[in-house]
Formats: sequence, C-alpha cells, structure tokens
Amino acid sequence: MLKEGKEYIVDIVDIGHKGEGIGKYEGFTVFVEGGLLGDKIKVRIIKSKKNYAEGEIVSFVEKSAHRVESPCKESIYCGGCQVLHLDYQKQLDLKTNMVKETLSRIGKLENIKVNDTLGMDKSFRYRNKAQFPIGYENNKPILGFYKKRSHEIISSDKCLIQHEMNDKIMDVIKEYIKTFNVSIYDEKNHKGLLRHLVTKIGFKTREVMVVMVANGEKLPHSDKLIDSLKENIPGFKTLVLNINKDKTNVILGKENKVLYGDGKIQDYIGSLKFNISTLSFFQVNPIQTEVLYNKALEYANLTGDENVFDIYCGIGSISLFLAQKAKKVYGIEIVDQAIEDAKVNAKINNIDNAEFLVGKAEEVVPYLYKEGKTADVVVVDPPRKGCDEKVLETIVSMNPERVVYVSCNPSTLARDLAYLDMNGYKVVEVQPVDMFPHTMHVECVTLMSRVEK
Repeated sequence: MLKEGKEYIVDIVDIGHKGEGIGKYEGFTVFVEGGLLGDKIKVRIIKSKKNYAEGEIVSFVEKSAHRVESPCKESIYCGGCQVLHLDYQKQLDLKTNMVKETLSRIGKLENIKVNDTLGMDKSFRYRNKAQFPIGYENNKPILGFYKKRSHEIISSDKCLIQHEMNDKIMDVIKEYIKTFNVSIYDEKNHKGLLRHLVTKIGFKTREVMVVMVANGEKLPHSDKLIDSLKENIPGFKTLVLNINKDKTNVILGKENKVLYGDGKIQDYIGSLKFNISTLSFFQVNPIQTEVLYNKALEYANLTGDENVFDIYCGIGSISLFLAQKAKKVYGIEIVDQAIEDAKVNAKINNIDNAEFLVGKAEEVVPYLYKEGKTADVVVVDPPRKGCDEKVLETIVSMNPERVVYVSCNPSTLARDLAYLDMNGYKVVEVQPVDMFPHTMHVECVTLMSRVEK
C-alpha cells in the first residue's frame, strides 16, 4: 500500500475507459490523470486504497512517444476531451482495442472481427450541439464547461471540438448579460434566472438555434438579444426560451417558448433533410453520422423486399436511410416529440414507406409482433443502457435474417451481443466509428446474422 503525499516513479502501462493512465509501481496499480501509455512519471499519491492508489503528475521522467502538445489550455481541467494530448492515430488504435477487449471481457465473445476505427480527416470543430453552463467569476458573467467531477465552471472563450460559431454566440450572450444585468442561476439557493446556453448548428445549412435555459418564464430584453444575434451571428434562425425551474442537474426542461423564428433548424445527413427541434435528438457529429449510417445501410443489405424494424429510432434518421432501399420500415421511439419530428422528416423527404410509433420499445415491439408484423432485418440504436431484454427476446422470436446493432457504449453492446449469440445469432463483424475525437467515447455498428439450423 502506497503512502498518501509521498512521491513514486510510476510506469504507465494502459489507459482506462475515462482516459486516465493506468500505472504500475512494483506491481501495484496507480491511476494517474493525464498519464499516457509509455510515460514514466514522478507521481504524488493523493488517495491510497488496499488494492490501488490515485496519483497526480509531479514531473516526467520519460514522455510517451504518442504524447502531443494539447492545443487547449483548459483541457487539463475540463472533462470534455480526455485524450486531447494523445496522437490522433493512437486514439483510433486505442478505441479499436477497447472495443475488442470489452467484447471479450464482458461478452465472452472471442475471435470477433473488429475493423479498425474509422476516424476523421479533420478531428476538430465537429460538434453541432453545445451546452454551456452560465456563471459568475470576479463579478463578470462567464460561460464554459464544468470542471472534472464538479459543478465549478471553467470559463472558456472557445472549444476546439465545437462549431466555430459558438465562439461568437458566447460573446453575444456575455455582452447581453452584462449590458442588461440579467441574473444568473445559483444552484445552491435556487435563485437567479439564466442556467445554460444551448446551441444547435446545421453543418450543411449553416442554420443556428440558440436556446436560453432559464429558471423562469420570461427572458428580459429578449428583443435586444434577438437584434444582437441577428446582427452578429450569420445563419441565426431561432431563439428559444427553455423553462427549467426544477432543482436538478438535468439541463433542459420540458417547456419551450419560441421567442424568434419557428423553434427549429434543418440540416442534412447525406441527401436527406431533417428538422431539428429543441428537445429532439440528432447525432452531434454530422460528418461521422453519415459514415455510421452508410455502414448500417451496408450491413442491412436491403434489396427492396424487406420489412425493417428500427428500434429506438429517434427522429427517424436511420429509418429514412433504410426506407430508401426497404419495402417497409417501422420506427419505434419513446419520445413523443421525436416521433412527431420523424413523421415530418419522412414527409419533407417524400418517403411514404416509413411508419413511426411512439412508446416504450419493450412494449411496442412485442405488440407489433403479436399483431403479425415481423421483420426481415432489425436495426437497434439504443441509449447507453442498451436494449431492454424484452426487446431482445422479441427480436429472437421474430427470427430476422440480420440484426444491425448501433451502439454508443461498448459495455452494453457486449452484453446484448452475448444474449443474441446465445440465442441463434452470430457476430459477422464490428465497425467502430470515431464520432467523438479526443474523447474516450466510441460508436460501433455491428452486423449479426441468423445461424441456420
């Protein structure tokens, strides 16, 4: 057991799922924030347990060959980009290996074909949605990001993974707060008005949505804010007041007031156009989303005669890709607004062979099956918690030829693939896609085929 406050020379031998360096000192495990595979570091122990310790970097004895200079001075404090100091190609290799290891460790799936992670040509400024907490520092309004494992706001003028337009929007909002002395929410006493700034930006249309999240139903001097946004933000299309009066860490409330425009923007994935509203989910990296969806469409291998179930369909983005080559697509999603958006999106793309149903997947999918509706191909794109077991049971009962599983969480992917593997399906291949460069997150598309008996 290592002593707290004492310094040790530690070799970093791996990287954890949160981006922390996993070090060894005489066989004892030490987790080191900012450590990279290949580093030899002098570490000060800040927490010591029976089986592991946590340390902070004092100095480098030897730096990893894969270490690069971080282009963001806030990255050591902000939890957004855990591996910004790691060479990008090495990030891709790391994610490929992470997927392989997780499938083996959690799913007990061996000898699975996992392709190299598909990366980006330009790995910065890729996000189309941003969420900035608002606070004060030295009596001045600040916007930025929460410090790791805290609600302390780190002031930021720009974020290198967000769209460049956000830099200008933050300037406008700070000037608006300062000019009109707009109060800022204090989560400790639940007083004050402004909580968060949320932005959504169309990468192809350049349309901009600005959402002010507030602990109240009115935005003071909103006309002046609208004028400033129109003057300074090219493509500004709509301003929305999102009302969140709850004592919660959840950013968005359920009620919206449109103060300018129609509360929506549009953007494209491939040739398909999508309406995006305040509460609807839309993939945050549109460039890699097209890569991801094209791979899902390739794995679905549609000829035009298939019925397809798209489970957890969101605003219908994958559904509409599939509908271009399928006989019929059924999209299932629990969020009412997302289903309404999906129906609109089908209409504006002139797609009439996609039907969208609202409800819990674990209830709607078995209901459709009991009604005699079945699928030749099933596509699932669940939240991080993965598929409900009733959904997996129904998929097995329907006996589709292929299952295409889109996942943002390798752990629950491994669990669900293991279930399907034990019930008549085999993994053909897994394709990781780097939707979130400079973070430890990775998206995967997996093709499973029915085992013929």
